[in-house]
Amino acid sequence: MTEVFLRRLSRWQAEQQRESVANLYVEAYRGMAGAEYSDRQGFLRRFEHDVQQPDFDMVVADSGGLVGCLYGYRAAPTGEWWEGFRGILPAGIEEQTASGRVFLLSELMVAPARRRAGVATRLRTLLLTRHTADAVVAVIKRDDDQGREVLRAWDWAKLGEFDPGREGWLAPPSPLP
Repeated sequence: MTEVFLRRLSRWQAEQQRESVANLYVEAYRGMAGAEYSDRQGFLRRFEHDVQQPDFDMVVADSGGLVGCLYGYRAAPTGEWWEGFRGILPAGIEEQTASGRVFLLSELMVAPARRRAGVATRLRTLLLTRHTADAVVAVIKRDDDQGREVLRAWDWAKLGEFDPGREGWLAPPSPLP
């Protein structure tokens, strides 16, 4: 297998790479036959929203084409993204969100041929070394078994569930090895 190189993308570069990132999304999350276009369009809408968020940051893994991507942004201080949460938040999380000290991992994707090779962990390490957030949170679909497996491997803790069909995860106090 060829070597994988990581690089950080600026907001402008991320917008320029949107079609390549969408192609990776379709490859990484193949759904039911025929659903790729709808999934791709939904992803592009979410990506367009996410790339405009405060402190948006993105890293990609490249090996002659994109093979991995991770991005996120500082969670909105209004805490609106907590809407629909069911559970008890750890002490201080709502206050950290209100003061802008929570970083939200929005999307992680790795091409199937590159999974279980440490690409996701390398992406996470590069992305989070630059951020000084007090907490890092990810929200995944309840049926995302691969995402749950990665977060557990990183020692993240499940916070609780959201309506409809999502669950929140929190990085350990020091998310980097």
